Amino acid sequence: MELCKEKLYRFAYCYVKNEQEALEIVSEATYKAYLSLKKMKNPEYFETWISRIVINCALDHMRKKKRYTYMEDGGGELPAKEAPISLEEKWDLYEALDQLPPEERAFIILKYFEDRRFKDMAEVLSLPENTVKTKLYRILDKLKKHLKKEEVVSHDR
Repeated sequence: MELCKEKLYRFAYCYVKNEQEALEIVSEATYKAYLSLKKMKNPEYFETWISRIVINCALDHMRKKKRYTYMEDGGGELPAKEAPISLEEKWDLYEALDQLPPEERAFIILKYFEDRRFKDMAEVLSLPENTVKTKLYRILDKLKKHLKKEEVVSHDR
């Protein structure tokens, strides 16, 4: 658990964009994982297994809250994985993620925030690998269309 706790936090944060709620989700997922530890069939896939629990806890949390999420005023710093992109690009990425239903966010988060292979994504999402590929490309297409539409609107102003 110690080896992947930061990754799990970033994962939860991508869903709720609130530090306390993300910590609550990871805490709940840890508790559920502890209760189900005996049911885990392959300990070598612990990280995949716990990632799936975090996704489910985040989705449950969002369903319970059914409210808008806002970025905390933290001076512009985002606790997501550091990348050599500008703050403006980070905001655009988070805004684009907000346009997706929570179930679709998992595909983008796993692939681009967690740098997972399709095979690993398929295990976490409990889907066939080809289904993961197809869904990811459809989601990317949807995001691309949305971003292009936003770009046209901003240039018209």
